[in-house]
Amino acid sequence: MSADSSPLVGNTPASYGTLTIETSLDPLNSSVSSVRLSGYCGSPWRVIGYHVVVWVMAGIPLLLFRWKPAWGVWLRLQPCNLARAETLVIEIRDKEDSSWQLYTVQVQTEAISEGSLELPPQAQAEDGRSQAAVGAVPEGTWKDTTPLHRREEAVSGQQVLRYYLFQGQRYVWIETQQAFCQVSLLDHGRTCDDIHHSRLGLGLQDQTVRRAIYGPNVISVPVKSYPQLLLDEALNPYYGFQAFSIGLWLADHYYWYALCIFLISSISICLSLYKTRKQSQTLRDMVKLSVQVCVCRPGGEKEWVDSSELVPGDCLMLPQEGGLMPCDAALVAGECMVNESSLTGESIPVLKTALLEGPVPYCPETHRRHTLFCGTLILQARAFVGPHVLAVVTRTGFCTAKGGLMSSILHPRPINFKFYKHSMKFMAALSVLALLGTIYSIFILHRNRVPVNEIVIRALDLVTVVVPPALPAAMTVCTLYAQGRLRSQGIFCIHPLRINLGGKLRLVCFDKTGTLTEDGLDVMGVVPLKGQAFLPLVPEPRRLPMGPLLRALATCHALSRLQDTPVGDPMDLKMVESTGWVLEEGPAADSAFGTQVLAVMRPPVREPQLQGTEEPPLPVSILGRFPFSSALQRMNVVVAWLGAAQPETYVKGSPELVAGLCNPETVPTNFAQMLQNYTAAGYRVVALAGKPLPIAPSLEAAQQLTRDAVERELSLLGLLVMRNLLKPQTAPVIQALRNTCIRTVMVTGDNLQTAVTVAQSCGMVGTQERLLIVHATPPERGQPASLEFLPVESSVAVNGAKDSDQASSYIVEPDPRFSHLALSGFTFGVLMKHFPRLLPKVLVQGTVFARMAPEQKTQLVCELQKLQYCVGMCGDGANDCGALKAADVGISLSQAEASVVSPFTSSMASIECVPMVIREGRCSLDTSFSVFKYMALYSLTQFMSVLILYTINTNLGDMQFLAIDLVITTTVAVLMSRTGPALALGRARPPGALLSVPVLSSLLLQVALVAGVQLGGYFLTVAQPWFVPLNRTVPAPDNLPNYENTVVFSMSSFQYLILAAAVSRGAPFRRPLYTNVPFLVALLLLGSILVGLLLAPGPLRGPLTLTNIADTCFKLLLLGLVAFNFVGAFMLESVLDQCLPACLRWLRPKRASKKRFKQLEQELAEQPWPPPTGPGR
Repeated sequence: MSADSSPLVGNTPASYGTLTIETSLDPLNSSVSSVRLSGYCGSPWRVIGYHVVVWVMAGIPLLLFRWKPAWGVWLRLQPCNLARAETLVIEIRDKEDSSWQLYTVQVQTEAISEGSLELPPQAQAEDGRSQAAVGAVPEGTWKDTTPLHRREEAVSGQQVLRYYLFQGQRYVWIETQQAFCQVSLLDHGRTCDDIHHSRLGLGLQDQTVRRAIYGPNVISVPVKSYPQLLLDEALNPYYGFQAFSIGLWLADHYYWYALCIFLISSISICLSLYKTRKQSQTLRDMVKLSVQVCVCRPGGEKEWVDSSELVPGDCLMLPQEGGLMPCDAALVAGECMVNESSLTGESIPVLKTALLEGPVPYCPETHRRHTLFCGTLILQARAFVGPHVLAVVTRTGFCTAKGGLMSSILHPRPINFKFYKHSMKFMAALSVLALLGTIYSIFILHRNRVPVNEIVIRALDLVTVVVPPALPAAMTVCTLYAQGRLRSQGIFCIHPLRINLGGKLRLVCFDKTGTLTEDGLDVMGVVPLKGQAFLPLVPEPRRLPMGPLLRALATCHALSRLQDTPVGDPMDLKMVESTGWVLEEGPAADSAFGTQVLAVMRPPVREPQLQGTEEPPLPVSILGRFPFSSALQRMNVVVAWLGAAQPETYVKGSPELVAGLCNPETVPTNFAQMLQNYTAAGYRVVALAGKPLPIAPSLEAAQQLTRDAVERELSLLGLLVMRNLLKPQTAPVIQALRNTCIRTVMVTGDNLQTAVTVAQSCGMVGTQERLLIVHATPPERGQPASLEFLPVESSVAVNGAKDSDQASSYIVEPDPRFSHLALSGFTFGVLMKHFPRLLPKVLVQGTVFARMAPEQKTQLVCELQKLQYCVGMCGDGANDCGALKAADVGISLSQAEASVVSPFTSSMASIECVPMVIREGRCSLDTSFSVFKYMALYSLTQFMSVLILYTINTNLGDMQFLAIDLVITTTVAVLMSRTGPALALGRARPPGALLSVPVLSSLLLQVALVAGVQLGGYFLTVAQPWFVPLNRTVPAPDNLPNYENTVVFSMSSFQYLILAAAVSRGAPFRRPLYTNVPFLVALLLLGSILVGLLLAPGPLRGPLTLTNIADTCFKLLLLGLVAFNFVGAFMLESVLDQCLPACLRWLRPKRASKKRFKQLEQELAEQPWPPPTGPGR
């Protein structure tokens, strides 16, 4: 949300307001661009008018208002100020779409204590207005507003709480701000000091007031009763159209057809009710969590309450045996080992430590190492300072991480996809066609002297023919088949509509560690220091002499013991394993030192050392710990050993950052060259540093230290060199993606040189392709920002904390031959701020983005989307949650079936899932086009048949409609979607626009062929010597059977099968038609039956009201016409697929692409690039 809310004020009337939400505030829900609220209250005259309209129109508006509730509000209520509103209309615009979605909610009221509802100063903008302001009034008005909103009937000393519920979230009215504010923002800006002050607990009165404001701590998934679900389904527009059609068919004497459609619709409704209720119950059981928790009360009292009664500010006492967290909470005392796989997909247990006191604003994402998230499992909890493990509740209900996951499932963001928009436009075009057909039928039927009531029924019947009501269901089947195939391969999708987006991917971002490379790391060795010189690599760290470097390797970690097994980060496990030291915790560790400690590292029995003199192998206790932070790229510990006069601190992290924290005198002059040597070879390098601390060696003293105090004036101890091998599947997948013109980008928090080496090893950067490093320098000392492009072969890492990965000052001349750019997070930040015009051009050619903080990964994905890339992101969900959520197709490598961070979750631990999702996406999208074309052609084919028969005052029979719609069309429409994806990715992409020349050309030409064949059959029949015309004075269906009807029905029945086969092409996005065995069998079986009906109808002649044609030669002639139709349909599709694009290119000059990234690529090809070094512009 923008801190500057002044654009919301201006001359905006008080009856509505606009809230702009930015991705940076909530990266897990970044789809909303803006929200507009409009207030409405009762109006007697409008209510009277509303009821009059309803009565005059026989209640039809009630059905319309159920589908469009906002329309009913606009008619029944009058606009008013939000402060008086009883009903709100919420208009939400997706950031990728310009259309608005409308919702209505009721404003609810509740009495609370006066002064209970106030925003903290941190939640207000500089001008004093709320950052969450919605519906703000001009500045001169709100400053003088009474701080309480009272009703006349409210008792003295009470404030009326006004709020509304929307998609699980609660929004409360802040009178002083004249705005509704999400309850989670009431505590926005609370500092870590404020969190720690809450450890005393809330009084009963405070908790009661907060419960009224925040609501119960439950994630409620509504499970409607069967009568409610039945009403919702029955009043659905689809079934409303079906009910209208059934009534029309009954009036037209199509009893069997109407009965079958009624039975099928009833069965469909029942199945839908069962499935919907079962899904709701499954979700409810998934989130249902009600446990007894112990909360602290002022004065040291304890109280056991149900978890549903928790409110932000409550202080929980966590049991040592752990359990499920019922809310989001900040850990303020003790440590917890937590399994977060249900949310992030990270299967490795995570150590959570106590939040440090300080004036820093608390943020769950920034302080996630100190935050316990709702739904995660606490494996164990340990108290150190004080007898209990304490956590302060920060978020409850749908505001929690688990609530966000459920909200994304219950209310998925709309997909901005041309295909869906164009399908609606095409349906509108079919409706116009139906109108034209209706006019024609009225004219023809009137000419044939058909009674008026029959004309009305026949004209309306034509509407049910042209507009296919089963189209949405047929389209849904495509994604359901794709979702099932993905599930069978271990890829789970909670938003099936996003499968089609996978077919449009043009760029895929990959995390490095755990995604492109193996999760585990192998220790290659340690490079110790002696004075200011590096010593040779020691392959076995356990052979190091006892000293600071060995102690740092053994203690600088966040491991814990769970069931007598060390658990934690794989790198920490490998590092400690290489030293041979053993981790001890609990009473055994405390007894070893005679006092309470976090853990003890006990050295092994020493072997003769290869170098140096050996010190006594004393155990080392861990007194304090600052866990690893992705933003800071380091961690540290405070340790001591028996007999030590003072403790020491050890820091482990990014070599450049750690070196920047060290005393320069302890950093060797060849540090950058040494680092370059190892990172260029693809090794991961971690620096270790340390220093003595002037405090008592006790747990209490260590807990009082701040991170800044222990991370200055350090002494560099050495380098830990680790080997992180590529996964065997990585290189083939990257090569396959690049061969299909899908850009691959690495986004990692690792060292730039290491990332470059991995990119070259896996094929992101080819051996013959040039790679330049982008180096940006911010303005300093009066000098403007500058930008350099450096060849990677001459780049040298620079010692310093600003940009760990900067290259030498050598500047190359502009050279258009290079293909790839590599840059660090620091440079990316400088480009964002000082080179906004050059940033898009860098992004178009950027391949390696290293040292990227989690929020920068999200920014990168969003910037790429601004260039109109369809962006995919694949990562492990650990520190790339925002990027996975922001991407068009986010794939989290996790064992969980649903993840809070992405719509796709893959249980396979490699990037093989990416081409699978793309292939399924292309297959699903291509199938969607085919099904849409088929359903449209089916409607138009039947439309032609009915118009031809209307002309001679007859129609298709009851059972004939039944055979066409249910036996033929439904069967092939469902089975044609079963064709699987092509085995390999190709360069071609399926079109995204339905209203394109190839698609429309196919439809028009196929319809022309269909009409020609039907008319040809009709005129051939009329020309036969044995032909007897029907009696036009007898209306249908009483004039059945007749020759015209029999021929038109027979020919059109073949056409439905021909069209299904013609539009079900295989390559390049799907497997060949013959691989879809059920579909092929259905085509052959139905085709054989139709041939039999034409040549020898037998017992089916009566039910289908067919006339027996004795002329065998004529029937063979009709089969020849069918064969012509078959060959013509396939030739049309082949010619349109292969020749039409070439013809279009020849007839019209190639137009410039509308895609922003394509335009930039063209610009870069036509101008010198990279630009010369210059100041920011």
